Amino acid sequence: MESVKEETNTQRRTVKEYFLLFSKGVGMGAADVVPGVSGGTIAFITGIYGELLNAIRSVNGEAVKLLLRFDLKGLWKHINGSFLLVLLAGIGFSVASLSRLILFLLDNYPELLWSFFFGLIVASAIVVGKKITSWTPAVVIAALAGAAIAYYITVATPAQTPESYWFIFLSGSIAICAMILPGISGSFILVLLAKYEFILGAVKEIRLDIIGTFAVGCVTGILVFSHVLNWMLKHYHNITVALLTGFMVGSLNKVWPWKNTLQTYTDRHGVVKPLVQENVLPTEYLQITGKEPYLMYAIVLAILGFLLVYLVDRFTADNTAEA
Repeated sequence: MESVKEETNTQRRTVKEYFLLFSKGVGMGAADVVPGVSGGTIAFITGIYGELLNAIRSVNGEAVKLLLRFDLKGLWKHINGSFLLVLLAGIGFSVASLSRLILFLLDNYPELLWSFFFGLIVASAIVVGKKITSWTPAVVIAALAGAAIAYYITVATPAQTPESYWFIFLSGSIAICAMILPGISGSFILVLLAKYEFILGAVKEIRLDIIGTFAVGCVTGILVFSHVLNWMLKHYHNITVALLTGFMVGSLNKVWPWKNTLQTYTDRHGVVKPLVQENVLPTEYLQITGKEPYLMYAIVLAILGFLLVYLVDRFTADNTAEA
């Protein structure tokens, strides 16, 4: 199998390039806030996925040795610190600033928000799928398996779970793995674990104990999983990319804009929320719910989402060719 090209990209960036990197982090953060959309998808289509995995897995034994020797300059270079700092700053800024807006849109205009991300994910699946160089039977099976797994995750029913620190840590470990997988949403994993609104609430209320426990879980999970994913991309590139493409295709079930709620639950603030939903056509949505489906707006936003990914892919490809 073709191995993925090793990307280090530790060269000095210009101020413009750092701003662009920060913007990519903002995009990743915005995607991760929405249940059903993956920040890993944004990283993949903006051309920083390989560098991100390499930077994460560089936090290893050698990094610890450099830290113990107080060789901070060597440590910073080893872990590609400038890249991680700017990217994480963008993600953090996006999560902190957009969490209220995203929740507002999910509550008041879900059809329009999901339409935009539906178009985005369709284009993302095409962009990522183009990176497959040979469609062998094993690659096709991997793509089908990825689609089936993602589809199953989207129809799974969220469970009632504890709010203990150990489970917050576990939730962070699992969700962060999904967040760096294109097509698998870490936010939706949190929904399944019944911790999505709990974590967002902790961020808005600045509950440092919850945020800290969740962050430690995220760091632990991502350090372990990044090595596994990097190994798969190196040794089984086409199969792995096909699996990731399948994840995206399967996740489209979650972001279909028009849904009929079959079962609800009451959150800790006494607000009734949908628990189990089924996809319906816009006309059925109007008949069942009596709500405006915003069909034309939804189509326009889906096209905009598609074009956004297409233009980002073209821009990234052009920059790579010039380099």
